[in-house]
Amino acid sequence: MEPGVIPSIETIPQEVVRRLIGVFFDIDDTFTTRGKIPAASFDALWKLKDAGIKLVPITGRPGGWCDHIVRMWPVDGVVGENGAFYFWMDEHEGKLKKRFLDPEDVRKKNRGRLGGIRDEILSAVPGCAVASDQSYRETDLAIDFREDVTPLGWDDIEKICRIFQKHGAQFKVSSIHVNGWFGGHDKLSTTRVFVRERWGMDLDSVRDRFFFCGDSPNDEPMFSYFPHTAGVRNVLLFAGRMKHLPAFIADSEGGEGFAEIAVILARHGQQTLGRREEDQ
Repeated sequence: MEPGVIPSIETIPQEVVRRLIGVFFDIDDTFTTRGKIPAASFDALWKLKDAGIKLVPITGRPGGWCDHIVRMWPVDGVVGENGAFYFWMDEHEGKLKKRFLDPEDVRKKNRGRLGGIRDEILSAVPGCAVASDQSYRETDLAIDFREDVTPLGWDDIEKICRIFQKHGAQFKVSSIHVNGWFGGHDKLSTTRVFVRERWGMDLDSVRDRFFFCGDSPNDEPMFSYFPHTAGVRNVLLFAGRMKHLPAFIADSEGGEGFAEIAVILARHGQQTLGRREEDQ
């Protein structure tokens, strides 16, 4: 799909939205705007929750952040570090639960390997830095090219990617970081695991009942897999570097764009919830 012809989220068919049971969404520059959570996006998240929609952030952010998110936000779980794990709150026990894709001994070994890659990247790409949230990460290495450093150009970003690739690491580019890790997981693969283990569903059989919102290349696996997706406006910044674009787009960027999308989904979802309650 050409970037200029992505339909507005306003045009999404009501019959599609009425069948939705869940929304997955990215955080940085999708749910947030310039590093902050706008009141509009958090209010829209509650509207989705009140409409009976399942909610799971799918993010590259670290385990330390995900602990807070799953405890404090109106969500059903969180997939973090680009699919290295998912966390959820066990409502029966009132405790945080964690599910890692790799055991601790493998994670420890991989952290050591990433340390060498870190040193090579910092030496080869002046101006980049280890992300400020690295201390709270369980499994990956995040290299900052735009969050707390002067923004780097694409030549430097691609150089970072090539170093990860040279060492056999997986990598993804977000709106602010290049994340690298060892293992076969990504956002989509762990979303599949989450849906199967937490909700007892085969995602392939129900993917048309879910929606995804994102903004950058590390969301491509989700954009390509789910039939119902939307990007906030700033996804167009990466459009020339992405093979898979969202099915719909918001008029606004960041959190305001998320709110725009969520309000439309919640409005129709609330109608569906009302009909379900009337039928009971």
